[in-house]
Amino acid sequence: MKAQLLLAGMVLGMAGLVVCFGQQQAAAAEEITMNVWKDYPVGYIVFEDQAPESKGSEIYHHIVTHPEDYIAAQARTVLAKLYASPSDSIVPVDTIHYSLQDIEGISAKDGGNGVVSIFYSTRHIEKSFAANDTAKLFFETRGVLLHELTHAYQLEPQGIGNYGNSRVFWAFIEGMADAVRVANGGFTPDARPKGGNYMDGYRTAGYFFVWLRDNKDKEFLRKFNRSTLEVVPWSFDGAIKYALGEQYNIDELWHESQVAVGDIQEKKNS
Repeated sequence: MKAQLLLAGMVLGMAGLVVCFGQQQAAAAEEITMNVWKDYPVGYIVFEDQAPESKGSEIYHHIVTHPEDYIAAQARTVLAKLYASPSDSIVPVDTIHYSLQDIEGISAKDGGNGVVSIFYSTRHIEKSFAANDTAKLFFETRGVLLHELTHAYQLEPQGIGNYGNSRVFWAFIEGMADAVRVANGGFTPDARPKGGNYMDGYRTAGYFFVWLRDNKDKEFLRKFNRSTLEVVPWSFDGAIKYALGEQYNIDELWHESQVAVGDIQEKKNS
């Protein structure tokens, strides 16, 4: 019995070492990736507090003491998920104008041609801090920023219309923004919507894209972003084939992912 217990302990110990080694490798790889981007010029960042008297403004400045530096760091985090290296065909961003505003909503990106504007609602900040949970608010603030910065740097589909008149265009844009947020740990574990379709964009598409990265190709998000330059006119299925291979079909992959995460129960033949 002692020998069996000793053997079991050795096996568990070895398993723990393997897990630990894997985590160390992942952390080292992430550090190398971020070092590649540490000097990349993300654009001139202009921070403006347009609601200095609001409670949300006071709270924001408590959790983010150096906004320009913080925004630049998150911008490089986003770039590292969208592109393989600084030598890629990256959307040029000359200026990011980031403002706190006392308005409804959460946050949104506007602008183009190298000049980007992003607002963050002080009312949303107050609501997110309702339980006086600083960690929760910081988590939400980072996640929202990752999403909007993705809009600043992501490539856009060609030949299929635009954000306002094409559901496919819209689903890709919003899905990728949430995919980058998911990939950087920007959502709580229970945030994945159940069911739906990748055409729903946002988290539904975002978690699906990250599932493809984790289960089909670790470079998927970067290849999917790049597909907008290579697949014209752009389509989801064409982009999937570009990123993963001609043998893949997006609807089949969606079904496979839904089965894998337990949202679809396949009937077993009796």
